Amino acid sequence: MDNPALYLLPVTLGDTPWERVLPSYNREILSHILHFIVEDVRSARRFLKKVDKDIDIDALTFYPLNKHTSPEDISGYLKPLEEGQSMGVISEAGCPAVADPGADVVAIAQRKGLKVVPLVGPSSIILSVMASGFNGQSFAFNGYLPIEPAERAKKLKQLEQRACTECQTQIFIETPYRNNKMLEDILQNCRPQTRLCIAANITCEGEYIHTRTVKEWKGCTPDLTKKPCIFLIY
Repeated sequence: MDNPALYLLPVTLGDTPWERVLPSYNREILSHILHFIVEDVRSARRFLKKVDKDIDIDALTFYPLNKHTSPEDISGYLKPLEEGQSMGVISEAGCPAVADPGADVVAIAQRKGLKVVPLVGPSSIILSVMASGFNGQSFAFNGYLPIEPAERAKKLKQLEQRACTECQTQIFIETPYRNNKMLEDILQNCRPQTRLCIAANITCEGEYIHTRTVKEWKGCTPDLTKKPCIFLIY
């Protein structure tokens, strides 16, 4: 590759065949990269092998990037790029740097004036907005909500208020094993007429995307245990 860059390489959102959600151009790019900054080394290796079965995994260098990585380490990771070698950033699922520690390394690359190239791939945030029927002109991703019940109830009411007064779609997530509790809390704290979209297993087998009012959801809730899931209210 002539122009060395930090390539942001999206991955599949689950066990979906990569050809269904990623352009062949991505495969072309990653086959020329020797240095990868990754959230999890094992799953990154697995992903690379899935996309290019002929790749020589042992010839690659992996730099782990998670919440425990120090800013000094992250800055040092970009040395190969500064020396003229392209690098790749790989998240655990979906797009790097969106609700993902990859944002830290991208920020450093931008500060250093290094070239950053985002590649096309699945984002559960964008896909869920597309399929919800909610406002796609104005939406906010809020990440994880507080775990403490009173704090969470307060936050849900705040998001509902914003959805109502600003006509803004509010999006949030939960750890898969706590999805059912989250759904219970939404139904308990939001108004009957508030609309809720539940999007689970996006792009994967058993994809489930449904929008109903809070009142309509009561009494017909799906089992969301251990399913990657995203919630939207409007």
